[in-house]
Amino acid sequence: MAVDKARRAELVKKFGKSEKNSGAIEVQIAILTEEINNLTEHLKINKHDYHSKRGLLMKVGKRRKLLDYLKNKDVVKYRELIKALNIRK
Repeated sequence: MAVDKARRAELVKKFGKSEKNSGAIEVQIAILTEEINNLTEHLKINKHDYHSKRGLLMKVGKRRKLLDYLKNKDVVKYRELIKALNIRK
């Protein structure tokens, strides 16, 4: 369910200001979104995997907090990011 190194590097390059800027809010949200999508697909097959479901809910909560922070800090970046990642709000 974790994002592999190549995909993570691709997300950092796309959403970060540089290739090494993995701590940017946009990058963190993009990586969490990728993990959430992977876990969602896993849980469609394995309905009784409650431990993974708890992890999914924790990731969704963390992404929600980061999105709220970004929205308060810079609304334009927030709107661009949710459009790029197809997150409904």
